[in-house]
Amino acid sequence: MIQILDSTLREGEQSPGVYFSPTIKLAIAQLLDRIGIDIIEVGNPAVDPEIALAITNIAKAGLKAKIGAHSLCRLKDVQKALDCDIDFLGVFLGISQKRLEQDYAISLGTAIERIVEVISYARIQQPDLIIRYTPEDTVRSPIENAIAAASAAVQAGANIISIADTTGYATPFHPQRCIARYVTTIKEALAARHLYPKIEVHCHNDRGLALANGLDAYHAGADIIDVSVMGIGERAGIIDMGTILANLIEINPEENHWQLEHLKELYCLVSQHSHIPISPHHPLVGKNAFTHYAGVHVSAIAKDESLYQSLDPQNLGIKSDIALGMQSGISAISLALKQIDRAELIGDRDLVAKILKEIKEISKRGTPINIERELPLIVESCSSINQSINEMIGIL
Repeated sequence: MIQILDSTLREGEQSPGVYFSPTIKLAIAQLLDRIGIDIIEVGNPAVDPEIALAITNIAKAGLKAKIGAHSLCRLKDVQKALDCDIDFLGVFLGISQKRLEQDYAISLGTAIERIVEVISYARIQQPDLIIRYTPEDTVRSPIENAIAAASAAVQAGANIISIADTTGYATPFHPQRCIARYVTTIKEALAARHLYPKIEVHCHNDRGLALANGLDAYHAGADIIDVSVMGIGERAGIIDMGTILANLIEINPEENHWQLEHLKELYCLVSQHSHIPISPHHPLVGKNAFTHYAGVHVSAIAKDESLYQSLDPQNLGIKSDIALGMQSGISAISLALKQIDRAELIGDRDLVAKILKEIKEISKRGTPINIERELPLIVESCSSINQSINEMIGIL
């Protein structure tokens, strides 16, 4: 069964301008735990003492999820992470020739020595710790470098190897650039050496392919997938949590062990405190995700919502909705009248026609029509006009 690592509190806080206080981080972590996330990556304690405090608070909160910290491959940084009472430690060091030469100015051999030293130290300090090693920018690194570093890391005590598409470079179905190739090749190479770590993937969304790459990795046998709420993170972010969970459930119903009815609350909380609005077209949780507008659609879903929905909003604790405007028809007006408890008007075809005409005219302003607030006023206006016309006809 696939495991999900949420990095909203670490990767997500790398979105420019995003800051979560320790109190908010705890609230987010509690919701993540309620949903059933396996690992919550809270941050890098070497960045700021407040991040260390947040990690420690969450680690002591009694959550079911494993609580993790992120760290450079450096002894002093790892010690700061261990001091936070964590269950999970993520260590990263790039092994591409370009990174080794231009950034670190060391050889691959020296990099591997450092990886072994740091992981061995962490394993000795905390024998039951879950340790992940990430060869940063894996998919743009020579695969033989990744295999060499991963093998040494596992032999030193790492439980997990993370294949990082750090720059969103991977492309599904490309023979050299697909992340599935890296998952299967590294997994097989390690197994040939009798090494069997879990394989994790961390997919960035620079080309809009993070979700596709995550699903590609799942099919290739990845054990853990990194996500964040709304996909927030460095640059274009990473895999969005809700969308991949929904897709995993669709691909394999046996994966359906997440409590998705808490998803909307979680997204609203993260959106509020990150100051990043949820797009109305965001899958699952966006305002329009289960809102039907075109006349043909509304007429059909009035009979059976599955005619124009492949997802059941009830599984998310959400109800389907309709919108009124230029695309609306009689069915939409009828459903909207029921929504505001004016179903008795549906039989008055003349009135309904007038309401529909008024709705279409108002829609030209280019903003949504609020059913609860505006429709009663439109009904009242049209009813008054209708009554005046009837009175005039009566006089004549």
